[in-house]
Amino acid sequence: MNTFLLVCAIGLFLAVTSCQSQHHHGHPNQNNIPRDEKASDHRDHHRESTTWIPILKYNKEQSEDGSYKTEYETGNNIVHEETGFLKDFSETNPNGVLVQHGQYSYQSPEGDVVNVQYTADENGFRATGDHIPTPPAIPDEIQKGLDQIYAGIKLQQERLEQRAKSDPDFARKLEERRLANKNGQYIGPLENA
Repeated sequence: MNTFLLVCAIGLFLAVTSCQSQHHHGHPNQNNIPRDEKASDHRDHHRESTTWIPILKYNKEQSEDGSYKTEYETGNNIVHEETGFLKDFSETNPNGVLVQHGQYSYQSPEGDVVNVQYTADENGFRATGDHIPTPPAIPDEIQKGLDQIYAGIKLQQERLEQRAKSDPDFARKLEERRLANKNGQYIGPLENA
């Protein structure tokens, strides 16, 4: 019985010392630093750390179809809500496209509450908020010119479509041009368009 206890005690001692050496998280060069300096460095590191912020509220709902809703609020006035779902399952997107809508708010260093609404999907991340700069309005003269350019392009497209209905060869060329443009290639203007 005494032999059994002695073997167990030695085994326990070896296991503990083995675990301590395996879970050493210091840097390799810290082994040469005396223990008192290590403790001093550790205390200084914690003194410089940021303030602990509590999580006041946290909810997450996950559905089997991939949709979810999450929300949280922190002790420093950060509030976040988000919903997400999958859409457009296809050969090119076998896992679907994740669409996320959400909003968050926080307090700026000046004390102002900043609100942000966002959408993230196949078109990227788009955020809106009062603090986000917006471009100035387009002057009326420039907008009128842009509208005329757009109307001319639309009229030309309508004429090309009309011609393609009566001319199969032209319809084929028009389709080739569309495919080339879609691939980022410019093949020049259509003759007699």
